[in-house]
Formats: sequence, structure tokens, C-alpha cells
Amino acid sequence: MVAGAFPIAKLLYLGVRQLSKPLAARIKDGARASPFFRQYICGPPAQLYHWVEMRTKMRIMGFRGAAIKPLNEEAAAELGAELLGEAIVFGVGGLCIFLEYSRQTTNSKKKEDELSSTLESLQEQVAELNLTVETLDARLRELNRVLVEVSASPKK
Repeated sequence: MVAGAFPIAKLLYLGVRQLSKPLAARIKDGARASPFFRQYICGPPAQLYHWVEMRTKMRIMGFRGAAIKPLNEEAAAELGAELLGEAIVFGVGGLCIFLEYSRQTTNSKKKEDELSSTLESLQEQVAELNLTVETLDARLRELNRVLVEVSASPKK
């Protein structure tokens, strides 16, 4: 039962999650180096994140309506690359959870179908046995009736 306790699918999911971290690091490095990534992929989410974070901090401290300066391009690229890397790791983890849930659902559905078919088979067998018992009961009553007739008839 060791194989059931440690399925190979879980090991593969763990491996994929571990491989996603270096992959995310490579993508972050590429995002920092590429002007397109820096300006269009990493920059806007980083600026939005910075704006929301600073707005929240200002409201917590009691400042209302304070203007928030955007991050410079280098800081935005760095923050955006970090966000992108974390999103990739989070996405891979979420995908692993979804795949595991899907696999478990499929397995439980399979077991439920097997139990249902076994139950149907047993019900059919019980119905057949009931029919056989009724047939044998009818034969027994017929034999008893014949036996009573034979014993009641006058002997020659």
C-alpha cells in the first residue's frame, strides 16, 4: 500500500512547482532586460500596485486626497518583474491544485460508478433469487397438493 500512500501524480506536481521557481526567475530576468516587457508588461501592473499600496497606506495613516507619485521606470520594472514572477509561481501552484482536484473528482466518480454498478448487480441477483424462491415455493405447494390427493384417494 506504499504506492497508494504516495501517488506519482503528487510527486510530479511538486516537481512542476519546484521547476516553476527557476522559470519565474528567468522570466523576471528577461522582463528586466527587454524594453517592451519593461514598458508594457511589467510597468503598468507595478504602477497600479504601487498606487493601490500607497493609497491604502495613506488612508490608514489618515491622509486623504494626497497625490501619489509614480515609480521611476527602473523601480517599476523591478517591481513588475517581481509581481510577474510571483504570479507565475502562484499560477503554477493554482494549476497544480486544480489538476489534483480534478484527478480526485475523477477518481471518486469512478469509485462511485463502480459501487453503483456493483449495487445494481447485487439487486438483480436478489431479484433473480426471489423469483427462483417463488418458483420453488409454487412447485412445493403443487407437490404437497398432489401428495395430499394421492394420500386421500382410496386405495385399490
